[in-house]
Amino acid sequence: MKRLRVLTLTSVYPRAEGDPEVPWLRTLMGAIAAKGAFVKILAPAWKGLPDHQIEGLDVLRFRYATKELEILTGEEGAPNKMARKPWLKLLAIPYMVMGSIRCIRETWKWRPHVLYANWPFPHTLMAMPASWLFNVPIVSQFYGAELLLRKKSPWIERFLRMAALNSRRNLANSSYTAGQVREIEPVQVQIVPHGASCPAPIDEPLPPPEGQPTILFVGRHVERKGIRFLIDAMSHMTLEPAPRLVIAGHGDLTEELKAQAAASPAADRIEFPGRVSAEELDALYSRCHVFVLPSIVDSRGDTEGLGTVPLEAYEHLRPVVASRVGGIPDVVKDGATGYLVPPEDPKALAEAIELILRDPEMAAAMARQGRKMAREHFSWDRISDLLLRAMTDSVREGK
Repeated sequence: MKRLRVLTLTSVYPRAEGDPEVPWLRTLMGAIAAKGAFVKILAPAWKGLPDHQIEGLDVLRFRYATKELEILTGEEGAPNKMARKPWLKLLAIPYMVMGSIRCIRETWKWRPHVLYANWPFPHTLMAMPASWLFNVPIVSQFYGAELLLRKKSPWIERFLRMAALNSRRNLANSSYTAGQVREIEPVQVQIVPHGASCPAPIDEPLPPPEGQPTILFVGRHVERKGIRFLIDAMSHMTLEPAPRLVIAGHGDLTEELKAQAAASPAADRIEFPGRVSAEELDALYSRCHVFVLPSIVDSRGDTEGLGTVPLEAYEHLRPVVASRVGGIPDVVKDGATGYLVPPEDPKALAEAIELILRDPEMAAAMARQGRKMAREHFSWDRISDLLLRAMTDSVREGK
C-alpha cells in the first residue's frame, strides 16, 4: 500500500500552538504521522477559525454558523454546553450537514484511505455519505461520552447502532467502553487506549519528600471526578503527621468544593492551586506521596471512559488510589500499582490512602510496577501501532 492517507473527524482539535485541547489526540495524530501516515484533521470552526496547521498537520475547519455562534464545541463538551444553553441544540443540524459536506469534498479531492471518526455520534454519521460515495472505510473510536447520551435520550441508540454497523473497525478506549458498545450492537470491538498527555520526565523522579504526607488530585472540578468524597475522606484519617491534600485544576464545582473544604475539620490542610502549567504539575507530582482519582458515576450516568491521569502519576513514580468505576480498572491494578475502592466511599478512600502512606517501601514498589505497566501497555508507540494496524486492516478487507 502507498502511504496511508487518514482523514480524522473530530469535534475538537487545538486551535493554535499551545492550545491545551485534546492533547492525547494531538499526540496520537503526530505519532501515526511520524510512522508514515499522511494525516489531515477535519474539525468544526471556532468563531470563524479558518483552515490552519498544527505541528505540520493540516487542520480543515468546516463552518456551520456565523462566527459568533461557532461555539458548540471546544473548551468543554457539547452536551454540557447544550444542557446549560438549550438553544445551542439548534446548531446540531447545520453542524452535521456542513461537516458531512466538507467531508465529502475533502474525500473527493484527497481520496483518503480511511475516515477515522472520533466520537461516532455524530462523526461516524457525518462520515457515512463520503464513505458510501467513494468506498472509503470508516474506523470509529468510542470514548464513552457519546454512549452516555443514549441513557438520557434513548432515540440516540439507533444512531449509535448505525454508526457501529457502518464502521469497518470499531475501537474503544477501555474494556468498559467496549462493553457499552457491545450492549448496543454485538459487533467486534478492539481496545485502543490512550496514554498520558504529559511527557515522561527526562530525569528519574525524586522520591517523595520527608515530612508531612501529601495527597494529590489533578483534573477538572466536575461531578464525575468525585472530589467531594476525597475532601470528606480527610476527616477519616488518623495518620500522624496528618496529611495535606492538594486539589489542582478548575471547573464548574471549584467554588462549591472550596466552600466544602473550608467547612471541613481538615480545612487548614486542603489547598487549591488552580490551573497549573506543565512545569508546576511536575513539581506537584514530585512533592506528593500518592495520587488519588475518586471518580464516581454522576447524576447523568457519566463516569471515566478510561481515566488516564494515573498514567501521569506512574511516570512520576507515584502510586495511585482510585475508584473502581468505568475504565479505571484498566489503568489501576488493585494491590499491584495502587488500590481500587468503591465509589462514593470516603472511609474506604481514607483507609486505602493511609495504607500507602504508612508503608513507603510498598508505595515505591507499586509506583515502579505502575510505571512498568504504563510504558508497556499505554505507550504512544504501542497505541499508534494498534491504531495503524486497525486502519490498515480496514483498508485491506475492502479490497
